[in-house]
Amino acid sequence: MGTIGCVPIPGIPSDVPSREALLEHLVRHRIAGDVATPRENNRSHFRSLAEGDQYYWLGLDFGDRWTDELDVLAVMVERCGVIADPEHVEGPDTIDPELTVSALERMADRLRRAGERRETVLLATGHPGGLLDVHRATAMALRAAGCEVMAIPDDVTTDDGMIVQFADVAMLNRGATLHHTHSPDGMDAILDALEREGRAWPDLVVADHGWAGCAARRGLDSLGYADCNDPGLFVGEAEGTMLVTVPLDDNVKGPRPYDPMTAYLLDRAGLLDPDPALVAVG
Repeated sequence: MGTIGCVPIPGIPSDVPSREALLEHLVRHRIAGDVATPRENNRSHFRSLAEGDQYYWLGLDFGDRWTDELDVLAVMVERCGVIADPEHVEGPDTIDPELTVSALERMADRLRRAGERRETVLLATGHPGGLLDVHRATAMALRAAGCEVMAIPDDVTTDDGMIVQFADVAMLNRGATLHHTHSPDGMDAILDALEREGRAWPDLVVADHGWAGCAARRGLDSLGYADCNDPGLFVGEAEGTMLVTVPLDDNVKGPRPYDPMTAYLLDRAGLLDPDPALVAVG
């Protein structure tokens, strides 16, 4: 089990993988490399973004700047590593593991600055089945480094349900069940509720799906994870609105395959060994 100083982080391996070992792990577990998301699904989503379907904008606003599916494909080749051939419209597709790790390293650089500055950070996920534990461990490490992990206001709701915070991570709850969602509405609702209460917005958001895109659209520093069928956050990064988008299959079987990735991220960010004076040792 990994540790923050002397405090264990459940689920984080004690041995942080090398870059080479992480690349191999990502490919073996199909987090990157030959992924399960089919090409026809990817191309359909690229086309929908270009046609102005805001569901696929993931909380960002692209106006009329991205009206050609092939321009979206070019971004996805550059930033996610999907197959470049525009004639490839069905069958398998790929995520370049080198791009995944490079994006993790850029994310780690921003997390390191958050720890150094003792920033206020908000974490959220639309993929509780896959990425909740990644965000939970990140929140725990940031808190131990002296950051404030933002508590969301009470009774935040959207048309889809209630926004709840579990293990320091905001999510959509409906009918006593945590839900997968691409919607930006939850992040909009949190930020609006903070304004109504006269509270400052966070310095940094770490999220995915519409949670991350909405935060970036509203001017916050936003770090996100995205699958190869979620082009919005990659286009947002290409435009300079998203700070970092990490390409990965965001829902492989269970949360544990992501643990070595999380360990690499937090170690690179210097968050597995923060100032001991800030760590409560039990």
